[in-house]
Amino acid sequence: MVISLQTCRDMRVDSPVRFEQIKSHMRLTPALLVLPLTMLPAEAGLTVCNKAAVRAEVALGRFDGKAWGSEGWWTIPPGRCQLLIQGPLDARYYYLYGTDQGSGTWSGDTGFCTAGGRAFKINGRGECAARGYDRKGFFVIDTRDKTDVTQSLSD
Repeated sequence: MVISLQTCRDMRVDSPVRFEQIKSHMRLTPALLVLPLTMLPAEAGLTVCNKAAVRAEVALGRFDGKAWGSEGWWTIPPGRCQLLIQGPLDARYYYLYGTDQGSGTWSGDTGFCTAGGRAFKINGRGECAARGYDRKGFFVIDTRDKTDVTQSLSD
């Protein structure tokens, strides 16, 4: 219940019970103002969630409208999610490669360059070894032209 100025005028506050009711409603008002903010939709972009039992290191490949490129590494602990691209997605396809730094990978058939064990941002997809990079097979994420996509990695 929201107490308006008119409601306060209409109520008689000469009794202690009425005064306590008004005070309790006034305490709820800040909470009611904050509640809509917590109900806003999640930020648009590309999010990867790690549902595996091990830590995932992920790299992203994409075409930015002018050139192909790849970047990484994002570390995603088990049971956590990481926003890789902030803002509305502007491409239909993105590519992802993941590793648990042990024997497991999340991979596919689309080749992109990566830099082992260090952060990277690489322009182009070809001649990885000649440029001092590793070549990894990334799997495709089809956004179906949505502006907000979450991709899960699992065991």
